[in-house]
Amino acid sequence: MSSANRRRREQNREARVQAAEDARRRAKRQRITLTAVGLALAIGVAVVLVARAHGNNGSSASKASTSTTSGPSTTAGPTTTTTVPGSVAGKPCVAMKGTPPAGAPAVPVAVGPPPKQLVTRDLRVGTGAVVKANATVTIDYIGVSCSSGKIFDSSYSRHQPFVTPLSQVVPGWQQGIPGMKVGGERLLGIPPALAYGSQGYPPDIAPDETLWFVVNLLKTA
Repeated sequence: MSSANRRRREQNREARVQAAEDARRRAKRQRITLTAVGLALAIGVAVVLVARAHGNNGSSASKASTSTTSGPSTTAGPTTTTTVPGSVAGKPCVAMKGTPPAGAPAVPVAVGPPPKQLVTRDLRVGTGAVVKANATVTIDYIGVSCSSGKIFDSSYSRHQPFVTPLSQVVPGWQQGIPGMKVGGERLLGIPPALAYGSQGYPPDIAPDETLWFVVNLLKTA
């Protein structure tokens, strides 16, 4: 075999080796690229899932959060009537226990079965302006739980009347205060469906609690 033929064969062999090496390198680069793309996609999916979970948790926390006020309520009250642990549904009303704060009247609770309908009774009829529906009122009040007779709230203990739009309190107040005249005093017996329902207002008001109030109307606007 001539030297020229040997050189061509060697060159061809080297070319095949080089081509095989180039093919191996290209395959390796493709594997690396595919791995990187897959990793990026996995990270992207994980970020989306974490973001969604965080958003859901934030929404749940937002729904679960509550605000407190100086008055008995800033909500229209729960709509559910399903009983829950600690419910006092059906328990009879007992007389008021304890001494009212200075200046506050005693609450003449109607002892016996809790009322199923809203109770309103004027203890003193006022001579001033008449409260209209959705008015803003300035009142002093004291509240007693039916089942325990305990005072759960009172503006007298804070030495400051409560000012509120009727649209922002429990339905029992929304329905029971309109028609009062300034200077008047009214007893309200509010069944749970018109107060805090089966949720109650922990820790002061049990689930399915009937509430008794004496409301003293100071001003209406």
